[in-house]
Amino acid sequence: MFKQYWQRRASLLVALVVISACASPPPVPEDQFYRLQAVYADDPLPAPLFKGSIEVDRFVADGLTANRAIVFSKQEDSNLVRAYHYQFWIKPPTVMLRDELIGFLRKSKIADAVVTPEMRVNARYVLAGKINHLERVISKKADLALIDIELSLRDSKNGKLLALKTYRIEEPAENETVSGIVNALNVSLSVIYADFLSALRSL
Repeated sequence: MFKQYWQRRASLLVALVVISACASPPPVPEDQFYRLQAVYADDPLPAPLFKGSIEVDRFVADGLTANRAIVFSKQEDSNLVRAYHYQFWIKPPTVMLRDELIGFLRKSKIADAVVTPEMRVNARYVLAGKINHLERVISKKADLALIDIELSLRDSKNGKLLALKTYRIEEPAENETVSGIVNALNVSLSVIYADFLSALRSL
């Protein structure tokens, strides 16, 4: 009798362990962090084209695009935009794209100096950027990396607008992953900054 009691108790404990294991929630996915990088692939200019400093302001963006969570939409329903829960940029896009542009322009040697407002330099020129779209577009054929940004340069002495251009690129991703989208965005961002630099060189 005593032996049967302990056998039943042991069986019950085993059943409870099995039930608990089946009922436990799946592990929470780890947060993933990504960076955008604009590659300057040309030689530096032999001499600066802009005398004085170019101040690059923090970019502006609206809604979800300004947040660190990576944004996505579906091509068949482009009006619905959502954000991933575990996929993030390492910095807010408004800062990340600004910093990449600063590094890009510094490598080009287009001005005597390229600075941020925090440096409190009396800059001759002010460069501003607006992010209209920075997202993954899920498609039945191939996922697209969509980037749409506006860049402008003005003379701070007289307020004259020297350049204003909007760039939009939809680049197919090499694979249907967030990493593939980020790689495609890196290519597009490098192309956009190179095109804007060419526009500045033609002023």
